[in-house]
Amino acid sequence: MTRTPAFLRPVALAAALAAGAGPAFTQNLDLVVGSSDEDLKSALNAASVLRAAFQDEERGPAELVAAAKAEYARLLTALYSEGYYSGVINVFVDGREAADLSPLSAPSGIGRIVVNVQPGPQFVFSETRVDPLSPETDLPEEFAVGEPAAASIIGDAANAGIDGWRNLGFARADIASENITANHAANTLSARIGISTGPRLRFGRPIITGNERVRTERIRTIAGIPEGEIYDPEELEQATRRLRRTEAFRSITVSDAETLAADGSLPIDIAVVEEKRRRLGVGLEYSSVEGLTFTTFWLHRNLLGGAERLRFDFDVTNIGATEEDNGIDYALTGFFRRPATFTPDTNLLINGAIESEDEPGYKSDSLTFGIGLERIFSERLTGTVGVSVRAGQVEDAFGEREFSLVSLPVSLTYNTRDTDLDATEGVYIKADVSPFVGISEIDSGALTEVDARAYYGFGAQDRVVLAGRAQLGSLTGPDLDSAPPDYLFFAGGGGSVRGHPFQTLGTDEIDDTVIGGRSYLALSAEVRTKVTDKIGIVGFYDTGYVGEEEFPDGSGETISGAGLGLRYATGIGPIRVDVATPVGDTPDEDAPSVQFYIGIGQAF
Repeated sequence: MTRTPAFLRPVALAAALAAGAGPAFTQNLDLVVGSSDEDLKSALNAASVLRAAFQDEERGPAELVAAAKAEYARLLTALYSEGYYSGVINVFVDGREAADLSPLSAPSGIGRIVVNVQPGPQFVFSETRVDPLSPETDLPEEFAVGEPAAASIIGDAANAGIDGWRNLGFARADIASENITANHAANTLSARIGISTGPRLRFGRPIITGNERVRTERIRTIAGIPEGEIYDPEELEQATRRLRRTEAFRSITVSDAETLAADGSLPIDIAVVEEKRRRLGVGLEYSSVEGLTFTTFWLHRNLLGGAERLRFDFDVTNIGATEEDNGIDYALTGFFRRPATFTPDTNLLINGAIESEDEPGYKSDSLTFGIGLERIFSERLTGTVGVSVRAGQVEDAFGEREFSLVSLPVSLTYNTRDTDLDATEGVYIKADVSPFVGISEIDSGALTEVDARAYYGFGAQDRVVLAGRAQLGSLTGPDLDSAPPDYLFFAGGGGSVRGHPFQTLGTDEIDDTVIGGRSYLALSAEVRTKVTDKIGIVGFYDTGYVGEEEFPDGSGETISGAGLGLRYATGIGPIRVDVATPVGDTPDEDAPSVQFYIGIGQAF
């Protein structure tokens, strides 16, 4: 019998193993705790080595004996973590204490394993001290006289004391002494921790290792460690995030160097493992009216040796569309990003596009080139600003014309979602404003678009998620007959109002060609429910408004749609199948009453 500091109250962890040929055993495992402390029960369950072993039917007697011998230390640690310091743990293998068994001479078969834990009383703090403390250190509220003396709280208090000094530049702060005394008669614990601060340090030159093709100096620049400034651990986390954002590295470790530099500064070790330089991908999406969408991309993660990213996308949409006036669209786009331009959190962006669109409201061929800067304000907030030149020719309800313009796009994105393709919490807000100057056949003005999404999950493991989306659009300046047709707004389709054909709603028609509007508002709501870990169902409702005025004022037209969806979880996001139908009137009475949409990821 192994005695431990009276941890819990009576706890019995028992499992019956079926005796017989081979290591077969019953996987039923009962945990009986003679205590109302649910935290204690959970801690013991999570810590049990035997509980994990019983999930593996391939385990033989020798492996079960080894797990039984390891059970003492694991349960002891769990008891300490909850503040129980006087307990008795017994692990019986067919009636024999596991501590007395030799793993080299395990029995040929095991019939029963029983684990008994008698915890004893929970200890409380009689003294709590961390010394010296930095002026800004906040110790855990639970680290106080009279509170349960959980070992984890002592560790948290020690770490808080160390972090308080590290945050002020004392990078070598560490525990100098520990005086932990248990009074078993009074069931109390005294915890006194001494801290050695060490000298206040400044950042030295980062030491880069592991890179093969990304240049060392570029890694230093991207990481942005401020050499010569007072040490701050937050800078190490920032450096890790900056390097990760380039997507050029498979793994990144940023840490303090073991030894100081000759000038007394603290170098920072940056160890990286590079990603493969090139990647090729394809995708498919289907709508019963808009047809098939085929996408493919090629990217290079380190084009010039400085973690520069180059990506080309080729998209073909509306393949096999059932609408006669909705032809095949083609788009070839290129995107280049150079990280750490001017500052570690500023990226240089260059983009270009060649597009041919055959939409219900217009046909257009265009060429676009732009250059700009992206500023990473935080992990949640990003902004871009740039200049773009666009030229092309268009045919719409107002005739044929060629056009060219220069725009100054500005964008802000705020994103707190837990994941982009299948969010269960957080918000996403993107606002784009693009003032433009018409050079030929286009009046000057501004295009404004806002996309706001919110997610709220509840229930066990967020099995039910409420999702909402609002889209707002406004074109100021040009009249309908002098605006770029793809700057006008339409409603209907998978990204707008499901259940209606693509771009079915505009402001008017000329010769059966739909004319877009200068204002747009769309609202979508979904209830997403997981039936199993892999399968989910979705109910949704969409509504969209298009008006001739510059800002929505209610004078335009509205359409709505509703439906049900099926989701199947995969490693890259859920496979989406939606079935939708119009709600109320529809501008196209000849359109099918049911629309199908298939793709990867949630609808929004």
